[in-house]
Order: sequence, then structure tokens, then C-alpha cells
Amino acid sequence: MFATLETYSGALLELVGVANSAAKAIPPLFPLSASVAVNPFLGQGDEPLSLTAARLARVGGTRVTPRRSYWAAKIAAGEMTEADIAAALAAMKGDAPDLAEIRVALGHDTPDPVALPTVAELAAEVSGIDWPALIEDRIGAWAAGHFDEGQALWQQARTGGAFSAWRDFASRDLTPEILGLNGFCAFVAETNRAHWRAIGRASERLGVGPAAAPTAFHRWLMTLGGWAQYARYLLWQAELNGERDSTVTELLAIRMVFDEALFERYGDSIAARWAETVAAHEAPLAPTRDQIIDTVLQEAAERAQQRALAGILPIGTPPQRQGRPDLQAAFCIDVRSEVFRRALEAQGEGIETLGFAGFFGLASAHRAAGSDLTERRGPVLLQPGVTSRAAETQGADLSRRYTARARRAWGRFKLAAVSSFAFVEATGPLYAGKLVRDALGFGGHAATDPAPALDPALDLTTRIAMAKTVLSAMSLTRNFAPIVLIAGHGADVTNNPHESALHCGACGGFAGDVNARLLAGLLNDPEIRAGLRDDGIEIPADTVFLPALHHTTTDAVTLFEQDLPATSTPRDLSRLKGWLSAAGHLARAERARRLPRAANPAALAARARDWAETRPEWGLAGCRAFIAAPRHRTGGADLSGQAFLHDYDWHRDRDFGVLELILTAPVVVASWISLQYYGSTVAPGLFGGGNKLLHNVVGGIGVLEGNNGAPRPGLPWQSVHDGTGFQHEPLRLSVIVEAPREAMSDILARHPGVRALFDNGWLHLIAMDQAGRLAWRYTGDLQWRPFAGGVKATADEAGTVPSPGTLAAE
Repeated sequence: MFATLETYSGALLELVGVANSAAKAIPPLFPLSASVAVNPFLGQGDEPLSLTAARLARVGGTRVTPRRSYWAAKIAAGEMTEADIAAALAAMKGDAPDLAEIRVALGHDTPDPVALPTVAELAAEVSGIDWPALIEDRIGAWAAGHFDEGQALWQQARTGGAFSAWRDFASRDLTPEILGLNGFCAFVAETNRAHWRAIGRASERLGVGPAAAPTAFHRWLMTLGGWAQYARYLLWQAELNGERDSTVTELLAIRMVFDEALFERYGDSIAARWAETVAAHEAPLAPTRDQIIDTVLQEAAERAQQRALAGILPIGTPPQRQGRPDLQAAFCIDVRSEVFRRALEAQGEGIETLGFAGFFGLASAHRAAGSDLTERRGPVLLQPGVTSRAAETQGADLSRRYTARARRAWGRFKLAAVSSFAFVEATGPLYAGKLVRDALGFGGHAATDPAPALDPALDLTTRIAMAKTVLSAMSLTRNFAPIVLIAGHGADVTNNPHESALHCGACGGFAGDVNARLLAGLLNDPEIRAGLRDDGIEIPADTVFLPALHHTTTDAVTLFEQDLPATSTPRDLSRLKGWLSAAGHLARAERARRLPRAANPAALAARARDWAETRPEWGLAGCRAFIAAPRHRTGGADLSGQAFLHDYDWHRDRDFGVLELILTAPVVVASWISLQYYGSTVAPGLFGGGNKLLHNVVGGIGVLEGNNGAPRPGLPWQSVHDGTGFQHEPLRLSVIVEAPREAMSDILARHPGVRALFDNGWLHLIAMDQAGRLAWRYTGDLQWRPFAGGVKATADEAGTVPSPGTLAAE
């Protein structure tokens, strides 16, 4: 293929660049210990949905929109109209279908796409041997040990990187040879130890040049499933720390070596079809007519839900609150908080709630009690800004460490190869009581850690500045209530590998208790309050910041009263507990209507303790909107736990620094969550977590669906489907902001990565006017159109309206 050494070297350099780009096309899979929602289309953010549909059809054999029968049912139910379709068509660029063509298309579903075949698939067709399954099995057997994060008692050597470690493993693994791939061990041993050289040689022998490589490499990586995605996580973490990591491309080399060996074995039989496949990879990507139609229907459905949302939000000037509130409660913007906030506000007119990202502005590298491990309690998009640790005496810390070491030693004894059988025979019956307690849901919970403390090296000036920044971002700078509740959230579940996925995404997959307690401790400090007073933020002497944890599985709230200074006993604490209890009852009653087999609100507490329960809660299923505005813009509206609510008052945001933070951090995190649910719903085979009943944890990294293979990314089927129908409607997130359009356009212009999400339709951006109406729709290229939302949408949104020249125009 390459005539000279110079040609080979030049092509190899080009292939290196293509391979690195293919690595970025794979979404990361965060380990189970701190899993967070990940946008499965992260590598396709710079292209529209229709082009992504063509790409993933080629490399993954999956559709990226629901079947047309799904949308036809929505139209029949009146949830989506032809006016919505007409509006979506009017907004399309390029050669768009017409309404008549859409009507015809709705009458029939298109077949599922088929990915371009790998060499292994072609070899399976001619040999009758399931080579793709064997490759998945052998790579899985090696990777489970190589990447293990502490689940195994023995760990493989990792020196030399993933490719070198696999070469050592595969050159002694006789399984492929036993099944017919003669000489495979020797073939592996002969490969170059440098994985780039292995990729170059395999590319040359398979005839994959720079034109075919972008989607050919992507296709091979997709066959690796969760292993490629975990490697992408390692790359993500390395880049966050300013480092490099080549694990993804090393896995690509491993996968290509298998196909190279199979091509040598079966090349005579499959050469013609493989040449056709390479030619197909070389062809430019372009969406089909059907994929364009499906994209129009997706856009129409999202406009329909925006129209419905516009109809339930209150419009007009809100009544001015007189006097001081009885309670202010700040919750995470998580959609599960919307239900509880509404229920809490119903307990009295003097109760105000606020929404803010659940790490409460303190992204911390935290060390829990008795531990030297660092937990990143903040958004995965950010490096921790502070360090903290559980504050306890040296003696208590030492005692806790002794206990933990004894527990680990006992656990290793139970699982060790020599002692495990004797252990079961000798002491197994003693565990009968524990098994019964766990089965009946009577197991206990871990004790609460001591109050966390910020790094004492932070000087007073820095801590005052931090407190001011957080309060300003929360729009909480005046008229403080006697009690200000700072409520993080977490999920108490049993026997659930995906427990961390139910915790706080803004806290890196941990519960939000540490961040809430850190902020409350900061704001209860008299020296910091004095500094805030000098900066114009007057906190009354009787105001107490009380940290809490909202348990989303049970809607109970834990108050960390023990954190409060001895001189800061809040008044009316018993009344607060009564409000929280009543609000929890209302929230449980609302949530019980959605959950299968939840006969009454009281059943929800039992679900959280039931180790056989596959749906302890719905998590963020149903999320569809992000609203950044004062609470009165959404207050009283039943948003059914489907909206992220971030308090924001642009009149107090002089330089729009808070708005910039919202659009570039919480909105992006919310988009990851929304698109993870979207991908797990429309492409469960590729981006979903599979069936919980078949899950086995591998390496502490992820779950296998069965006993070997690759980890399943994304959400389990039971997290999006109730057995009868979807509990998550696959819609891209609508971001609604009450702020001047010019300010938002300026921010997008400074952040091209965020702008691409809006320009390519992965997020919708709608500006709210001074009366609370959805008034303007962002259409890309820093342009806006009037938001019509209903029957008039086709006419009113057809013309582009540029951004206003001055903020006064708002």
C-alpha cells in the first residue's frame, strides 16, 4: 500500500492524528465509585443530530431518534401537532422535506441501521465461528484484571501500558488458537511493542488509509464498548490534570491486531467484501432522507414540549413579598428537588426556596474520616477549587483507621482462594440473620462523618471572597430568613451498583452533604460575616445557616444540627422539622404515582432498603428543561419533577459573570444528564446499561451484562422504562433564561464549545422577557427569532432576528 518508507512514515503520522480524533469521539465511562451522567454524543457536539445519525448508523448500527410510530402516537394523543412539525421544517437549513412527505413518513417505521462490518464479522460469516464474541470475551478477560480498581485481590502488572500488557497476555492465551485462529500467539508476539507501529502495520495490511480511517477506527472502538469508554475516562482525567494518556489508542491497536490476524486467516474468502467496506468508510458522511425526516420529528416534539411549558409558567409581575421570610431553603437544581421544593413552599407563605448547583460553589477535593483517598466533590468539568477533610481528633481518626483495616483484612480472608471455602463452611450459618435482615430491608446505614472543614491554609480574605461569590451567585444577598437551609441531596439504596449515579451530578457522583456542610460552616463563621458586612452583605445576627441532606429515595431530610456553633441555636427548629416532614409526605405521594408497585407513599421508604428493588426511584428520568430565572417565574407551576431550576436575577448580575457561570457549567452538566437519558432511551443497545437482573460488577469500574465481555455504559433499562412504557421521553434539553439576549450571545461567542451545543441543536436556548413569557428562540450563529410556540410558529419564526444592539432594547 505504501510505496516508500517516507510514504509509510507520512501516512502513519496522519493515522496517529486520526486515531487521536477517534479516541475523542468516544464518551467517557466514569467508574462506579463516583459515576456521573455522561453525554454519549460528547464527541459529536460539533455536528448536528442528522449527521450524528449517519455517523452512528455507520459505526454503531444504531438509530439516534425514536421510531416514527412513537411520534405518531404523540400526534394521535394531541401532545404534538402538525403546527409543531411545520415550525420545525421552517427552521431547517438546506434541502428540507415538506409537510406532505412527513405525513407519509409517519405511516411507516424505517428498519434499524446496520453498521459496516469488521473483519471479525466477515470472518464469522464464512467460518461459522463467532469471532466478534470471542474477541469481546478475550479482551474482557484481560481488561477486567488490567483495569481493576481494587475489586480483585491480586492486580496485574501495568508497566509498559495497556498494549504491552495485552501482548504479554495474548501471546500465552491459547483460546483463539483452540477455536481455529492458528498461530495467533506467535502473531501477537511478532507485533511491534509500540502500539502506533501496530496500528500502522494493521492499517497497511487491511488497506485502511487516512480517508477510511476516521470511521473505521471509530467502528473498531465502538466494538470495545465500555472498555473504550473507560479508557476515554482515563484520557479525560489526564487532560484535566494537564497530562497525556494513550489508553484509548492502545485499545484500538489491540482490536486491530485481532482483525489483522483474522484477515490473514480468511483473507481469500473475504477480501472483496472487505474492500467494499473500506470504500464505504472512505465515502463522505451524509444523512439519508429518512434520517433528516427523523430529525425534523425530533425537533417538532421538542417544540411541542416548549409550547406546553410556555402554557403553564406564570406570566406577569409577581406580588412583592412583605417583610422577612420565615425560612429560606437552598436546594440543588436537580429535577428531583423541584417536587420537594413545591411541597415545602406549600407549608406556608413565609417559606422561600432557591435552586443552585448542588456543590454550592465549593468544588472540593475531600478526604472522608479515616481515609487517605481524595473524593472530587464537584462537577467533573472543573478541577477542585478547595481542599477539605472530616474534622476529628487524632485519636478518633486512628481508631477509625484500625477498624477499617480490620474490616478489610476480614473481607480479604473471606474472599481469599485458600480460606474462602473453609470460611463459608465454618461461619456461613452465622450470616443467616444478616441475610434475613437485609432481605426484609432492616439493614442499618453508615454513621454520619464528622463535620468537614476547609483547608486551614485558606486565609480569611480568601474565605470571605468565596462566601461573597457563592451568595451572589445564589442571588441571596439580602433579606435573610432566621433559618437558611442549605440542602444537598443523595440516595440511600441497597444492593445497587449504580448508587453513585443517583447521587449529585454536581458533586461528582457523591452525595451533597459535604458541600452543604462546608458552605454552612463558612457562612456561620462570625469573622466571615463581619467581612461580608464590609462588602455590603448584611446577615442578621439571628440568621443560622443549617446544612441538610435531602434523601431523594425517601424524601426524608437529615439536619446536621451538630455542625452548628454552640451560640447559634436556630429558633423554631421544631416548626422547621414539621414543615419538612409534611413536605416529604406530599412529595412521596406525588412520586408514588409514577413508581411501579408503589401502592402508597409509605412504601417508598421500604423500596430504598429492598435489595431486590430495581427501581428505588426514577432518578432524573423525565428531565426536559433548565430554567434560570427568579423563583417567581416558576413558583406555583407544577413542573412534575422535569425541570432543573436555577435561581438567577440578571438585574443583580452587573457584569453577567453569574450568567456566564450558569451557561458554561450547570447548563453543560444538565445537558450531560439529559443526553445520557436520551441516549439510554433511543439507543439502549449501544449507550444503555442493559438489564439490572443480569448485572455483575467488574473491577469496580462498571457492570457486565452476564459474566464476561465489556462493561455496559449508561443507564439500565429499568431506569428509563417501567416495563410497559418509557418513563423518560427522549427530548433534548430546553434551556430557558431570563436575561438580555445580547449578554447570552456575548457569552456564547467567548465559549465556542458551549456555543456548538446550541448551534448544532444539542440544546435549545430560549430567552424569557420581563413578564416571564418565552419570548425569543436562539437559532444559531448568534441569531435569535421571536418565540411563537404555537400555531403561529411557522410564520412568526420564519425570519431571523439579529441580536439587539443594546441591552436597553430588552
